[in-house]
Amino acid sequence: METEFEFTLPKGYLDGAGELHRRGKMRLATAGDEISATHDPRVLSNPSYLTIVVLSRVITELEGVDAITATLVEKLFTADLAFLQDMYQRINDIEPPVMTVVCPDCGTQFEVPLNFT
Repeated sequence: METEFEFTLPKGYLDGAGELHRRGKMRLATAGDEISATHDPRVLSNPSYLTIVVLSRVITELEGVDAITATLVEKLFTADLAFLQDMYQRINDIEPPVMTVVCPDCGTQFEVPLNFT
């Protein structure tokens, strides 16, 4: 079973030295990741911060970066944060978002899963 997945950020993390970091890895989440994140003081004071804390736990690598922290995840561009949230949902088997489309030939409507990779 695959437990770690590679990714390339759409924009990339721009560090203090102006270096761009785009390639990384994310592992499957555990129940402990999500439970312990809910006890983080930053999450207790701002529940929206849960995503940041969980992602900082499951991102195992970002090329050229020593440690993945919540502070680093906070500094990601919003496009990259959205990309990582979608990836987290997909690899952890959370139901993917769907979109209703119409066949241009027959006019039949149907749903297709959205894939952001």
